[in-house]
Amino acid sequence: MIMKKKIIFASLALAACAALAYWWNIGRVAQDPAQRYRTQEIQRGKLIQSVSANGTLNPVVLVSVGTQVSGTVKKLYVDFNDRVKAGQALLELDDALVAASERQSAANVLSAQAALELAVANETRMRALLGQEYVSKQEYEQSAQVLKSARAQLAQTQAQNARDRANLGYTVIRSPVDGVVIDRVVDLGQTVAASFQTPTLIKIAQDLSEMRIDTSFAEADLGHIREGQSAKFTVDAFPDRQFNGVVQQIRLNPTTQQNVVTYNVRISVANPEHILLPGMTAYVTIGVQTRENALLVPNAALRFKPTEAADKADKAKAGEKAGEKGGEAGRGGAGGSKEKKRSGQGATIYVLAQGQLRPVQVRLGITDSRNSEILETADASDKSVLQSGAQVVIGENGGGAKAPSSVGMRMF
Repeated sequence: MIMKKKIIFASLALAACAALAYWWNIGRVAQDPAQRYRTQEIQRGKLIQSVSANGTLNPVVLVSVGTQVSGTVKKLYVDFNDRVKAGQALLELDDALVAASERQSAANVLSAQAALELAVANETRMRALLGQEYVSKQEYEQSAQVLKSARAQLAQTQAQNARDRANLGYTVIRSPVDGVVIDRVVDLGQTVAASFQTPTLIKIAQDLSEMRIDTSFAEADLGHIREGQSAKFTVDAFPDRQFNGVVQQIRLNPTTQQNVVTYNVRISVANPEHILLPGMTAYVTIGVQTRENALLVPNAALRFKPTEAADKADKAKAGEKAGEKGGEAGRGGAGGSKEKKRSGQGATIYVLAQGQLRPVQVRLGITDSRNSEILETADASDKSVLQSGAQVVIGENGGGAKAPSSVGMRMF
C-alpha cells in the first residue's frame, strides 16, 4: 500500500515537472523574437509610383454618316465590319418625291427661259421704235424692266433646280472616308426624317490601327500626369497581356460627379494587330514617379504594431477619452493634451537587431502597392540598422504572439 502511494506521488511529480517544462518552453519560444515575428529583408531596387483609372477605347476618327433628305431606305450596300472607300455608296433612299421636285424645277427653268426670250425680243423691238419715235421713252423703260425681271426669274428657277438635283444626289449616301463600318443604325425599308437634326445612319471608324483611350482621372492625381508619359493598360478580352500607350492630351474640361472632380486624359494607343476593338474597357496605369536604387520597405511593415504597443495604445486612448470626459465636466481648467498625429510622410517600423525588436522612426517617399521608399531616419543612430538586408517585422506568427501568463489558470 505504501509502495502504491509512492508510485502515485512519483507519477504526479513527473507530470507536474513535464507540465512546467512544457510551459517554460512555450514561454521561451514566445519570447524569442526570431520565432515570434515574421520578417522580410529590406532591399534596394527600382520603385515606380503610379496612378490608375478606367477608360474606353475609341477610334481616332469616328464618322457618323447621316442624311440631308428624308425618305425610305430602298437599298443597303454595306453591313457591320465592312471595309469601305471614300465615295463608295453605303445605302440608297427612295427618290420618288425628290425626283418629282427636280423635274418640276427643271420645267420651271424652261418656262423662265421662254419668258426671257420674249422679254429680249420686246426690248429689242421697243428700242428700234424708240429710235423712230414711235413709242415713248417710258414704254421702252418698261420693256427693259420686264427683261431684267425675266433674267432674275430664270436665275431663281435655275438655283431651285440645282438644289433639287443636289437633293436627288443625296438620296444615295456615300462614305466620306476610308474605314470600317462599326455600326449600322437603319434597316431596309426604314423611314428616316431629316428635319432640324441630321439622323445618324451608319458609323465608320477611319483607321483601327490607331486607337485612343478616354479616361477620367481625379484632380488629386492630375498634378503628376504630363503629356508624353508612358502608360500601360489591360483589357478584359486579354487579361494576361499588357498593352502600352502614351499620354496624348489632358483636356481642360472638368466633370463633377458626386462632388468628385475628374478630368479626361486621352491615351494614344497603337493597334497594329487590330485586336483592340472600339468600346472595350481599358484599365490604365500611368507611372508618374520613378526612383532608382531606392531603399524599399514592405507596406506590411508600416501597418505592423507589436501586441504590447497595441495594448498600450488602447490604454492610452481609453485614458484620453476619460480625460476628455473629465475636461468636459470642469471646462475651466486646461484641456487634456492629445497625442500628436503622425505626419503623412512619417511612420514607425520595427526591426530585429541583435535578436531584439527595435522601433525605428522613418520618413517615407513614394510608394506603390507593395513597397515604400525610405528617405531617412529620425535618429542618426538608426541609419546603421536600416541597411539593405536588415530584417523588418511584417507580422506575428500565430500561436506565439504572447507569452503565457505566470499566473495559473483562473477558475470561473
